[in-house]
Amino acid sequence: MKSKICEMLGCEFPLFAFSHCRDVIAEVSKAGGFGVLGAVGHTPESLEIDLKWIDEHIEGKPYGVDLIVPTSLANKEGSLSPEDLEARIPQEHKAHVERILAENGIDTAGLWDRPIRGDSGDNMREKGASKQLEVALKHPISMVVNALGVPPKFMMDQAKAKGIVVGALTGSKEHAVKHIEAGVDVLVVSGTEAGGHCGEISTLVVVPEVLQTIEEMNADTLVLAAGGIVTGRQMAACMAMGAAGAWTGSVWLTTAEAETAPAVKEKMLTATSRQTVRSRSRTGKYTRQLRSPWTDAWQEADAPEPLPMPLQGLISGPALARIDKLAEAGDPAAKRLTTYWVGQGVGMMNTSVSARSVVYEFMEEFATACERVGQFMED
Repeated sequence: MKSKICEMLGCEFPLFAFSHCRDVIAEVSKAGGFGVLGAVGHTPESLEIDLKWIDEHIEGKPYGVDLIVPTSLANKEGSLSPEDLEARIPQEHKAHVERILAENGIDTAGLWDRPIRGDSGDNMREKGASKQLEVALKHPISMVVNALGVPPKFMMDQAKAKGIVVGALTGSKEHAVKHIEAGVDVLVVSGTEAGGHCGEISTLVVVPEVLQTIEEMNADTLVLAAGGIVTGRQMAACMAMGAAGAWTGSVWLTTAEAETAPAVKEKMLTATSRQTVRSRSRTGKYTRQLRSPWTDAWQEADAPEPLPMPLQGLISGPALARIDKLAEAGDPAAKRLTTYWVGQGVGMMNTSVSARSVVYEFMEEFATACERVGQFMED
């Protein structure tokens, strides 16, 4: 394709695939797209293992890494001890979690037995993310992306020093201004339709708003449109608005290679676009995920206000882990409760096919959509 971002990164088709699954990353890049590995759940050691595996299987094709270093974070400096963090979690919130599980027939015994680790949340601070970045930069990555907030200086400096493209998730024109001023190369402009952390503005509105902001600032920053994009025709529509390509995440969750838990994948394949919700119940920041009795319970009138990141994760994590384990064992109540990040495009994710097939379907639909638009310009 005649695409500046393809030339910049060495890919054939500007379809970007965010995934925590290394198999998806390799298959997408080999098919002509650009895979981006989500690293937040990794230790430096496990990240090294996955990146080495990708290098050995990706056939020299380009790929990137996504980190999360949020601008706002409780205990941002990591100065609080496990005891301090425990003290900041109200008993009211633990009781609410226990009530959700108990009302759905799930045993709560031992739920809080696992102690809070001293390095809780480190991967979202410079302390931990810098170690992840150090590992990533030893591999032939072409791009590094910060998923929450302006990329910190250490990320910008180290990536730029190696000629690596820097991207940042962007949910509004105000975010865009800060990113551009910091020197970010690519803005992943994400609408509220997106899975995971997302804002309130729709993709169809926020993408042109950011493009206009870039124009007004006389910047040469590129835009990847994100949020609910699961088809090539949607990608073509966003590129018709001026985006350089599409950033996708949800569509890979139901692929054959995805490590998505079978019970969750089954839910996604039958879900409609109405069956997602923006909720702070998982991380403390708004994320779009599958609606379930878990998310509903946090929206009840008497529910406590979710805690700030990363405290909310310290109470949701043990509960959701137990739910997932029981769901995989076939527990009906746990299957109802189970939830995971996914965008509104889930309503069009109805079959499980290979990641390579998804890339090819995007290419075909993109070409057809472009031909359709071209017909309107014919004499």
